[in-house]
Amino acid sequence: QARLVESGGGLVQAGGSLRLSCAASGNIFSINTMGWYRQAPGKQRDLVAAITSGGSTNSADSVKGRFTISRDNVKNTVYLQMNSLKPEDTAVYYCNANIRQWGSQWFLTYWGQGTQVTVSS
Repeated sequence: QARLVESGGGLVQAGGSLRLSCAASGNIFSINTMGWYRQAPGKQRDLVAAITSGGSTNSADSVKGRFTISRDNVKNTVYLQMNSLKPEDTAVYYCNANIRQWGSQWFLTYWGQGTQVTVSS
C-alpha cells in the first residue's frame, strides 16, 4: 500500500504565507500527477494546483500568481507555496497523487488526510 502524509497547515493572517508538504511513501513504483485540492465548509472539493512528473503545472484561476506547486521526484514529495493568502483561501487542503505500485500495471488515486489552512482577516 501507498500513503500520503501532509504537513504545513495552520493559522495565518491575510497577506501571509504558508508552505504545505505532502510525502508519498510505501509500495511505490512510480507517481505521475500529484496535486492539491481544497474543500471549504459546505462546498465541494476543488482542484488548487497539479503537477506532472515532468514538471508541467496547472492551477485554479483564483490562486494564479499567489500559489506555486512544485515537487521533488526523488523524495516523492509535492509542495504548495501559498503567498498573499486571503480569508477565502480558508479550507481543508488535500494532497492527491496517482501512484503505480510495484507488481501492478495500474495507477491508482490516493488522498492524504487533509490539513487545515485558516486565514484570518
